[in-house]
Amino acid sequence: MTDRSDEESLAGRQIALIDLLDRLLNGGAVLTGDVVLSIADVDLVHINLRAVIRSITPDSPAPW
Repeated sequence: MTDRSDEESLAGRQIALIDLLDRLLNGGAVLTGDVVLSIADVDLVHINLRAVIRSITPDSPAPW
């Protein structure tokens, strides 16, 4: 019952873009997607996209 009321309260809430980016970079995010180029129903190119987005701090440096 609490989840439903939380969803309704978030639906009408406006979030600033900077707050959204701050939350995204603090927690990290994984983006995935597929791109298929085709002509006449023949698939010519299939691309899988995967990206990890997160902030880099002195406590958790970049893996490279």
